[in-house]
Amino acid sequence: MSSRQITVLGECVADAFTEPASASNELALRVLPGGGPANTAVALARLGTPARFLARLSGDVFGRLFRAHLEESGVDLSYAVAAVEPSTLAVAELDATGQAAFSFHAQNTADWQWTPGELAGVELSQAACVHTGSLALVREPGAAVVEEFLAASSPQATISIDPNVRPLLVNPQVYRDRLTHWCGLADVLRLSEDDLDLLLPGTPPEQACDTWHAAGVRLVVITRGAEGAMASLDGERVQVPAVAAPVVDTVGAGDSFTAGLLHHLGAHGLLGGRLTGLRLADVEEACLFAVKVAALTCSVAGPNPPWQSQLAQLATAGGA
Repeated sequence: MSSRQITVLGECVADAFTEPASASNELALRVLPGGGPANTAVALARLGTPARFLARLSGDVFGRLFRAHLEESGVDLSYAVAAVEPSTLAVAELDATGQAAFSFHAQNTADWQWTPGELAGVELSQAACVHTGSLALVREPGAAVVEEFLAASSPQATISIDPNVRPLLVNPQVYRDRLTHWCGLADVLRLSEDDLDLLLPGTPPEQACDTWHAAGVRLVVITRGAEGAMASLDGERVQVPAVAAPVVDTVGAGDSFTAGLLHHLGAHGLLGGRLTGLRLADVEEACLFAVKVAALTCSVAGPNPPWQSQLAQLATAGGA
């Protein structure tokens, strides 16, 4: 079943992973194209959903890497902006479980410099969904422009947001101050357990979902790593287990989950409005598919989501 287009807006980040160096006074880095929204766009395209990415791509060495990676994955860059500013860099250190801690080099980089004119001409008649989140929603001067674009897009498309809180770069209070407003804009809110702890410290997931439903968002999905995911549709809940897979690292797993969720919903004709036809059983099926996509992403190094042809590697109850 074919999907309508999904438009993703946000940043590309050069993810630099530390590697053993030949001398004690050297640091070797392996750079992979990343950034939460970019990862989601790539995963959508590889799964077979027509994916368009609204990005500000630098002409530097990292920007050329981003462009090649996105195009090779089948992402539509027809509305990407050729930016004069440098690319954003994140240096990642992995712990023993494959979890990454990032330090960011993001001052005055290309990703945050959106102007109203750069998004004014974006055509959305073919878009079933507009997805954004992460730093693009909180880094000025572009954050306000992105919020305005979401508000203008909502009559045409389902709106999806992933806060993807980065406390080392932006104070979590900035996210907290904007979250109620985002819930008023969004139909889908996808976040991790770590995000929940930073946004509403000490709040049980069920209570958090009810708070966000009251603010306007219909579907909330909280990913819980090895514990799977919990979804809440207008207060009705469902839990889905994770898929067992070898873990190389967890970089990009949440972005891949989001892509799997939106891909499955779109492939079944459930995107394109306010989710009025969505049932809890539909959400469960979509989450079962999404945890499979996330597991495959964890089984390889870096933010490298699976292609549709690779999905048969893992057996789960969810289908595309």
